[in-house]
Amino acid sequence: MGTEISQNLIDRFKKEYTDRKESKVIERTVTKNGILNSSRDLAADVESTPVFSIDLDTGDVANQMQSGRCWMFAALNTMRHDMKNQFKVPGSFELSQSYTFFWDKFEKSNWFYENIIKTAALDTDDRKVAFLLNEPQGDGGQWDMLCAIIEKYGVVPQSAFPETYNSSKSREFDTLLNEKLRKDAITLRELVNSDASDEQIQERKQKMLSEVYRMASYSFGQPPVKFDWEYRDDSKAYHREEGITPKEFFDKYIGWDLDEYISIINAPTADKPYDQTYTVEMLGNVVNGRQVKHLNLNMHDFKQAAINQLKSGESVWFGCDVGQHSEAREKGLLDLRVFAEDELFDIDISMSKAERLDYKESLMTHAMVLTGVDLVDGKPKKWKVENSWGKKVGEKGYMVMSDEWMDEYCYQVVVQKKFLTDAQRSAQSQKPTVLKPWDPMGSLAYTD
Repeated sequence: MGTEISQNLIDRFKKEYTDRKESKVIERTVTKNGILNSSRDLAADVESTPVFSIDLDTGDVANQMQSGRCWMFAALNTMRHDMKNQFKVPGSFELSQSYTFFWDKFEKSNWFYENIIKTAALDTDDRKVAFLLNEPQGDGGQWDMLCAIIEKYGVVPQSAFPETYNSSKSREFDTLLNEKLRKDAITLRELVNSDASDEQIQERKQKMLSEVYRMASYSFGQPPVKFDWEYRDDSKAYHREEGITPKEFFDKYIGWDLDEYISIINAPTADKPYDQTYTVEMLGNVVNGRQVKHLNLNMHDFKQAAINQLKSGESVWFGCDVGQHSEAREKGLLDLRVFAEDELFDIDISMSKAERLDYKESLMTHAMVLTGVDLVDGKPKKWKVENSWGKKVGEKGYMVMSDEWMDEYCYQVVVQKKFLTDAQRSAQSQKPTVLKPWDPMGSLAYTD
């Protein structure tokens, strides 16, 4: 049965505690101030000044409010940065995150339905089915998933499809939509298991999707088919577009070849050898759309690709575990030295990056944008980070990330292929290994 905790053992632990001279002092400060305040180390502040040798001017910081759209904000921010450079749009300009949010919700619902149909023969306690039902859809996502939305639906300025209560505070909508999707899963599984025809199943699914579209339209408004747009550039010159479609807008004002932008990960676990590509089973949004695909590189090459793109003047989308050993919500510091909890409690919590991934201590939780780096003798010391939590965090919304923190808690960057080596481009073109649905390299789509 195992070994129980005896009273003698408790007495021994109590004596060990009282024998430590510092115990009462630490007890008083921790009980009064909390663990983080008691372990705060100001050394991180001294060495985290927001000054960088490469510092891109990217305008005002956006605010995702009470929603999990970090991945979407970060990706659209990289695009508006380019618009700022090309067309001199004001620093306050934003692309509509609500527009891509609408279509993402709609497409994720269809994605869920199709996966429920595919797994209908499995019991509901099967891990894959349980995984689907745990969160039928959420606010999270991946770079490739936003590309899939943009390739199909384009983008619009925020003025053409502004924020609503439900896009900025998404919990009510998500809760109701997930309840509906689970109810629909019952119906779809029953149809499949009663040998209904494909036509009957798809006909029923279309009715369900019509209801999802109605829910999204009531909550976010109906997305524009065409729209007018006007703005004054940095030189105060007036510009106007009339009757432009979302896809035409993307082609004219952004014009990126999204196939040239690829995801690089640093996942040093035994199941993911470097210089190979990976995808995650059941991860996506647009059925028959762009597939999520990652190239796994060692950390040196991972960072070098990001530096290469920053040197060219282009910002970099990245994914990390933002809550780990950071003071992200106020000071905007991502630094291993910010809190010394291990020293405070005299415990050893050291783990390798691979061990944290394998033992569920860390995973991707948040996406932001690299907009600068401080290179000393050619090596990165700290990074400038554009977040999407508004201007009150850090330096007007910008954060400072130490290079050591990046080593431990950054997992993904998106760069253009031209910033990779020939060997890396060749590796990226290979067919990906399929990872399990719950792999931590897919977690950003479910957690924020």
